[in-house]
Amino acid sequence: MNYVEIIDILGTIAFAISGALASMKKKMDVFGILIIAFATAVGGGTLRDVLLDVPITWMRNTTYVYIIIASVIFTLIFRSKLGYLRTSLFLFDTIGIGLYTVIGIQKGIGLELPIVICIAIGTMSACFGGVIRDTLLNEIPVIFRKEVYATACILGGVSFFVLQALNVSDGINYIVSGLVVIAIRLIAVIFKVQLPNIYKEG
Repeated sequence: MNYVEIIDILGTIAFAISGALASMKKKMDVFGILIIAFATAVGGGTLRDVLLDVPITWMRNTTYVYIIIASVIFTLIFRSKLGYLRTSLFLFDTIGIGLYTVIGIQKGIGLELPIVICIAIGTMSACFGGVIRDTLLNEIPVIFRKEVYATACILGGVSFFVLQALNVSDGINYIVSGLVVIAIRLIAVIFKVQLPNIYKEG
């Protein structure tokens, strides 16, 4: 198993738990929790693969399906240990976007796409699962609010290519770039950094 597969699996787990927590917050039944977790975990990757015109990962490798089911079971069993749902949901969602940004970029590089397109693919991979989750739960998707979300993915993507230009090894690059996304998102939330609001109050 290589770096990319490990990151992809970890991202799937993080997003599946994120989806499960979000649906539990809405007091859904077990079937609803599983559906939301599945949509969150594979939504971004499915969009990525469709845009890149490559086989959809979870359809050709059912390991991902089993991982999502196991992640939901884990969340249900240990929900009392995950602390406040809102905090846990935020943390797992943040980890997910960091990991999926790197995966999307790597897929784009594999197809020799331009840098800006690779970053766009990475950002969409990271964000689209959350868009599906929030839409199904009748929430305004995080990406459409003032929060620093997609911006963190873009900056992480830029850091990926900067490190690549500096000949940093792939393994270290994957880790550092993913951590850049996670760190920016965490810092933005902790210090209440938001994107400018173009609408006047009142």
